[in-house]
Amino acid sequence: MGKDELSIELINLIKSGENIAVEFKQATNALNKDVYDTVCAFCNREGGHIFLGIKDGMNEVLGIDPDAVDKIKKDFVTGINNKDILFPPQYLSPIEYVVSAEKLDEEGINHFDPNDKSHKRKEYHLIYIRVPESPNVVRRKGKIFDRNHDSDVDVTNNEQLVYQIYARKQNTYFVNKVYPIFQYSDLRKDLIDRARRMALAKKSNHEWQNMSDEEMLRTAGLILTDEVSGKQGVTLAAILLFGTDNMIMSVLAHHKTDAILRIINQDRYDDRDVIITNLIESYDRLMEFGQRHLNDRFVMEDSSNGSEGLESIQSISARDKILREIVSNMLAHRDYSSAYVAKMIIQKDKIIIENANRAHGFGNLDIMNFEPFPKNPPISKIFREIGLADELGSGMRNSYKYTKMYSGGIPTFTEGDVFRITIPLSPASTVNAGPDSGDELEHSEVETDISLEQLVDILEFCEVPRSRAEIQERCGYKSATYFKKKILNPLIIGGQLVLTIPEKPKHPKQKYVRKKSR
Repeated sequence: MGKDELSIELINLIKSGENIAVEFKQATNALNKDVYDTVCAFCNREGGHIFLGIKDGMNEVLGIDPDAVDKIKKDFVTGINNKDILFPPQYLSPIEYVVSAEKLDEEGINHFDPNDKSHKRKEYHLIYIRVPESPNVVRRKGKIFDRNHDSDVDVTNNEQLVYQIYARKQNTYFVNKVYPIFQYSDLRKDLIDRARRMALAKKSNHEWQNMSDEEMLRTAGLILTDEVSGKQGVTLAAILLFGTDNMIMSVLAHHKTDAILRIINQDRYDDRDVIITNLIESYDRLMEFGQRHLNDRFVMEDSSNGSEGLESIQSISARDKILREIVSNMLAHRDYSSAYVAKMIIQKDKIIIENANRAHGFGNLDIMNFEPFPKNPPISKIFREIGLADELGSGMRNSYKYTKMYSGGIPTFTEGDVFRITIPLSPASTVNAGPDSGDELEHSEVETDISLEQLVDILEFCEVPRSRAEIQERCGYKSATYFKKKILNPLIIGGQLVLTIPEKPKHPKQKYVRKKSR
């Protein structure tokens, strides 16, 4: 690219403003000395883009004095090659661009030259520097900088953050850390046996069937050799999955997962479960917490892939499908080197999942374009083998699918040092939500005894509006109370039937009709 033209990619970077990977420096006549802080931060994060000649903190092009461009470039190159300024030294190439005022106007980018009183400046000189991620931890005059949003942060004295930077540079995974002091016999045999049973339930001829506990753990990569001592031992992943609570606390004192219900009491909580145990039983308790506080809305799933037939219609719990995906994601993919407490928070209108994360980017993920990265492969492998998770990347797609069924909303997945999932809820989803008066439906009970054959028959019968008595007679039930609780209400709450007079659920002329597909 020549001096006369900025690429559309660079123009878009300028228009996007400063962020985790873009930094502006004014540098109109001389190099900003804090540019080396930014280089250091970008090297320690995932790289970034530096533009000299743009006002710091703003999208306003000021330009560089043409007579100062060569000296600024020389000073920058000299600095990054000086080990007393940056260590290890970096080898970067500053590139000069000349962009016209007309082009900036076309792109909607502000520009201003304080020395040009006539306001007729026709072109601006800029310097662009691409900083790649460094394979090593980089220091600036002995200090370690990291990037946080649009700022360069000195984290030298923050032991936890420095450790995370080193962890990002490692070619191994934190959960593969070996503890020679512990052997497989120190793990909970009942949990290993349970995992084997779960794997066999998923696949009857699973390879674990005829393996000893030790063989099973070795094939799963949960017994390794410590590179320093040369001794074998179980890994952190093995301890998190199958260890006793005391073992877990002895190697990872900050291990904790918080389940919170916050609907009535917004300042504190309505219910809470602080979970400090192995990942398999943590999964159980998080699922139970979610099931206790979220209604099991009745939905149907067509698994026919276009074929016809009653056997293709399945009655499923969209609630449990969502919980399975978000709970397994939080447990299998969190950054266990961080002391950030993982949380599942149930609010009136959403579920929020938060956990520490080794980020591969920042911002909301796009289901059509995202690229999944393995975070803790040994843990993810066990979760897949025992049926708590599917292949990498499926959780996001399934969460989209079942959230649409459950609440009609669209979940968001936000990548960052804290990974965040937000699942929108409808008013009927939580046990404390819903009407206060007796004229409304009870949402706290949505259990159903309906069969698939009966379900199809009811929906076909209700192609035209039908009264409660007509549907009850069609199904052959004598008890109106039982019929409403076990058959009618689940179909209404699940969105299969709708009321013809929704504003007055107990109206004597109330009827029910099958909800039309859009």
